[in-house]
Amino acid sequence: MISIDFSQAIALYIFIFIDAILIFWIFSRKQKDKDLTLDAKFIWFCSVCTYTYINTREEAISTCPRCGNYNKKN
Repeated sequence: MISIDFSQAIALYIFIFIDAILIFWIFSRKQKDKDLTLDAKFIWFCSVCTYTYINTREEAISTCPRCGNYNKKN
């Protein structure tokens, strides 16, 4: 039989417990790494207050969220 000291047993128990948590965390992640890209047609530039903003609706005219000016895509 293998003889082990009490402090070594506690350290081994903690090491196994932390490893189990780490393995569980790695395999239970639901959200994978995604490459987030933004199309240039959704980036708008206000001609009055020079604010750059994102509008994901595909419209020809957008309203600036800062000053309320109407902007047209070129």
